[in-house]
Amino acid sequence: MKETKLKFGVIGSGSWATALIKILSENNNDINWYIRNSENIEFIKSNFHNPNYLSSVELNLNKLNMSSDINKVVENSDVIIIAIPSEYVNNEMNKIEVNLSDKIIMCALKGLVQETNLLFGEHMHKYFDVSKDNFLVIGGPCHAEEVALEKLSYLTIGSSNLNLCKVVSDKFKCKYINVKTSDDVFGIEYASMLKNIFALAVGISNGLGYGDNYQSVLMSNSIKEMKRFISKRHKIKRNINNSAYLGDLLVTGYSSFSRNRMFGNMIGKGYTVKAAQLEMKMVAEGYIATKKAFLLNNNAKKKAKTPIIDAVYKILYDKRSAKKVFKDLSDIIS
Repeated sequence: MKETKLKFGVIGSGSWATALIKILSENNNDINWYIRNSENIEFIKSNFHNPNYLSSVELNLNKLNMSSDINKVVENSDVIIIAIPSEYVNNEMNKIEVNLSDKIIMCALKGLVQETNLLFGEHMHKYFDVSKDNFLVIGGPCHAEEVALEKLSYLTIGSSNLNLCKVVSDKFKCKYINVKTSDDVFGIEYASMLKNIFALAVGISNGLGYGDNYQSVLMSNSIKEMKRFISKRHKIKRNINNSAYLGDLLVTGYSSFSRNRMFGNMIGKGYTVKAAQLEMKMVAEGYIATKKAFLLNNNAKKKAKTPIIDAVYKILYDKRSAKKVFKDLSDIIS
């Protein structure tokens, strides 16, 4: 692919979308930004920051063209970055009337599409005629909060089209962002979903009073479980210890910025799911991902051994005692 001036469109206005806006702005990229709430657009124009997420980030308005019209943003963009929680993405994508077959689509969400139980790349190929060669996925390890602080962070961008991947990846490199490329699109998408479940498990164990020793064993078992799960879905040669898999798992499981760890911690302390969701006021994608991964595995012809996913499912959806479930889990993992 020739080096060209690409116009980026970002769909979503949460913390990750805001972080990606900041990164792209560093490289002087033109950015169209879909923000559903027009009042938030006016606030940003007046105050130079997102009123709800990463409010410490001063946004470069000279590079931003904000709109509450998703079709306008898509029409005027070459690369469309989808940064919406997986449970809401289908509703927003169905508003798009513009032909997406000649657009470059980047997945920045984590989890299966709620209504179709497909990875986002699979969903876009099946329902929007997006070529696999025009699809990319953004992986970590990278917390939006550390991007806001301009701490050195890493992205992994995956695509079956490595030439396109290289061109687009260069647009994300800046003084505090390093970017690696990969051809393991399925693996990165699955890892982005699974790491939230395992981080939730670590949070539950912390809320129950388990210490660092147990949590390190839990994380060690989590990466092995991730490898088994992904291999059953898409078996290729991959190094599960690379940063897109193990690195993303570690930062999500251990960081104080992790919403999934925070959510799990509340569950371990005795909060109900609803109470935890209300107190957080943010989406912990591991909750929905747990059900999706559990059902996907149990309905598969060849199931992977997933004791951690099964344990979290029992607590969140079967309403089993977290203390009892983790006592049983501790006898299985080692």
